Amino acid sequence: MKNHNILILCTGNSARSIIGEVLVSAMPGFKGYSAGSSPRGEPHPLALSVLSAKGHDTSGLTSKSWDVFAGDNAPKMDVIITVCDNAAGEVCPYWPGHPVQVHWGLSDPADVEEMSRQRIAFEDTYFSLKKRLQRVAALDFDAMNDAELKAEIQAIHTRR
Repeated sequence: MKNHNILILCTGNSARSIIGEVLVSAMPGFKGYSAGSSPRGEPHPLALSVLSAKGHDTSGLTSKSWDVFAGDNAPKMDVIITVCDNAAGEVCPYWPGHPVQVHWGLSDPADVEEMSRQRIAFEDTYFSLKKRLQRVAALDFDAMNDAELKAEIQAIHTRR
């Protein structure tokens, strides 16, 4: 089975994209990566807490620039998913291999100001991404051309 690489992008690369990276990597046959256009420098503590509570290994997770994945030595991505509207609207680097690119606009759980609601927002983000990414993992990548794959992955977001 071929490993499919999926890069999850967000502006800060501290919450949604970090959660997505871990969830993709937990799926057989997939490897997740994450990055941001303006990385915050470290993953959000609540993102790490929620992931750990769900049994995921969070060691080695870092907040990094999307430039890391634009070079010739970067892993070839099959799919790139932007999860925040800011990153979707920015001019992205050239991605080697011309991966399928889609946008899933998701609210930033770190924007929830009330501390008692913030953990719930991170949990909701986790389950929302998990549900969508499991549907992505169920797709037959090899049976679809890029346009079909893009349409299917974009539709997964709108189906919720």
